[in-house]
Amino acid sequence: MELINLIIQKSDRYALVTINRPEKLNALNTSTIQELHTVLQELVDDKEVRVVVLTGAGHKAFVAGADIAEFASFGVEEGMNLASKGQELLFDFIANYPKPVIAAVNGYALGGGLELAMACHMRIASNNAKLGLPEVTLGLIPGYGGTQRLAQLVGKGKALEMILTASMISADEALSWGLVNKVTSQEELLDMAIEVAAAMAKNSSSALAAAIRAVNAGYAFEKDGLKKEIEEFGKCFGTPDFVEGTAAFLEKRKPNFS
Repeated sequence: MELINLIIQKSDRYALVTINRPEKLNALNTSTIQELHTVLQELVDDKEVRVVVLTGAGHKAFVAGADIAEFASFGVEEGMNLASKGQELLFDFIANYPKPVIAAVNGYALGGGLELAMACHMRIASNNAKLGLPEVTLGLIPGYGGTQRLAQLVGKGKALEMILTASMISADEALSWGLVNKVTSQEELLDMAIEVAAAMAKNSSSALAAAIRAVNAGYAFEKDGLKKEIEEFGKCFGTPDFVEGTAAFLEKRKPNFS
């Protein structure tokens, strides 16, 4: 497969997958989601790879969100399909991946970018990282698992605070909340992620997969929540606030919600 939006590097029992759209702050579009799914599916069968490290190209962003221009004209059914397909192809796929996936979060991780990091099994952030779910400023809600995974990681109160205020938090705040596992300098971020990957890779691959399945089983109730998220995300596309929110974003102005 010819890769357009990704760079893959393999080393000693781990693979480094870099989302390579720095000019778009590595924003997720449908083709990038499909590429990530395809690459990760191939890595499942690669016996030389026991751990995956996922990061974003450049120094500004891990993933700064979804590509809003791609869905600004969507209606309710298209919105629901966007969320459902994205969860199936990538976010749920990573959460249930049989090999550990570590997110190396450099810079902004917003919207779909934070949802991608939360789907990973572990998050290591650079000290300049900014994390948030700003979807309500677009007349939307998180649609790639954010309403469920954020609450699981930081608790209901903190999750609602982040989602309802659309505010960003720093790497240190994210660490204190339990949203990320470790914080380091931007220069040392990949080294630390690779060090953790190497420690994991020394262990039994079958046991790693079993541990992921066992931990995930404790949160199996999320499936109903994810379905509700898809439904509510899709309904947002039928509201005037969505039209105003996305138009304001694309026109680089503040939204004026009625």
